[in-house]
Amino acid sequence: MRALSLGRLEGDAESVTGVDVDSRRIRPGDLFVAVQSGEAFLDDARRRGAAATLVPDDAHAALAALGSAVRARSDARVVAITGSVGKTSTKDILAALLRPRFRTVAAPDGFNNEIGLPLTLCRIEPETEVVVTEMAMRGAGQIRDLARVARPHLGVITAIAPVHLEQLGSLENIARAKAELLEELPAGAVAVLPEDAPELEPFVPDGLDVRRFPAPAAEVRDGRTHLRWHGRDVAFGFTARHQAANAAAALAAAEALGVDPPDEPVEVTFSRLRSQEVELPGGGVLINDAWNANPVAMRAALAHLRDRADGRRTVAILGEMTELGPEAPGYHREIAGEAEGIDVVLGVGELAREYRPDEWTRTAAEAAAAVRGLVRPGDAVLVKGSRVVGLEAVVEALQEPRP
Repeated sequence: MRALSLGRLEGDAESVTGVDVDSRRIRPGDLFVAVQSGEAFLDDARRRGAAATLVPDDAHAALAALGSAVRARSDARVVAITGSVGKTSTKDILAALLRPRFRTVAAPDGFNNEIGLPLTLCRIEPETEVVVTEMAMRGAGQIRDLARVARPHLGVITAIAPVHLEQLGSLENIARAKAELLEELPAGAVAVLPEDAPELEPFVPDGLDVRRFPAPAAEVRDGRTHLRWHGRDVAFGFTARHQAANAAAALAAAEALGVDPPDEPVEVTFSRLRSQEVELPGGGVLINDAWNANPVAMRAALAHLRDRADGRRTVAILGEMTELGPEAPGYHREIAGEAEGIDVVLGVGELAREYRPDEWTRTAAEAAAAVRGLVRPGDAVLVKGSRVVGLEAVVEALQEPRP
């Protein structure tokens, strides 16, 4: 097994049927790869039935080798999705479109980095027909490295937006980094790109079959979002109007794979902490969008909160937005304008002071205590902030039974 040269391998590698890096998810027959502090959980993985364990010399190199080896043995078509916003939701929608037609593997949750992408590839089975992967980045060169592991047949870029400005400095550099995916596609491959992304245009290579998706007309009615797509009405089982652009990207990718829009509504299960809705006491609703945040996504989430409120009192728990560079305070002040009209805004984190919130806390733990006094039965509540803020603690607090 190739992993023998990548670290300390113990157990029966020849019988391995899956790969994971979290001992709590290990199933009988899996290979447990001990990344970061994972060596402390080797015994736990073995107790759960791991066929073999690997303590890698270089975790990313080891996982890349494993993912590449599984990918090389498969004839499945591989889709790679990247973009400043909407990657995971587009992946979730595309998987929902494909599954009725193809045996599909899709990246779980936000498995989109040097660890998550190889783990997605390691889920490929002999009968798999399509693999939907997701690729994130923090700097130049990282999308290229991921694409060389996945070797996709079809690439999707959802949007170019002011995310990772701290590392990349400009929208032009963000577009150049995202376009690394296009450069790694084989000649003649399909590239699904937004219709309105001028920063991306200089970096689109010749020789690709470029298909552009528009910002589609969308209407929410009867608990579904309806899109006009090539003269047809396509219904999706979600109410977030801002998901329409992600749905358009997914529809374009599905069509490139030979799947036409279905006549029946498309039911989509979104990944954890993304556009998830939970009932709250007294007819309230919690919009759990706590995975991450940037200016574009924050505006969309606030608009969705207003749409879903339907006369209810609105509460927005907004964490700061990170990785925006020197202009970060200005981006936060812009969101303050977008939040006007929200009944109660609770800011979390130092930059969240710029939202001009009604209440402010330094940490998510403090916010989790504060919301118990802020949120009333029947409220419509949004929780959204950058990943490092950890607003899932607020989500958990809101769902705890009250006396």
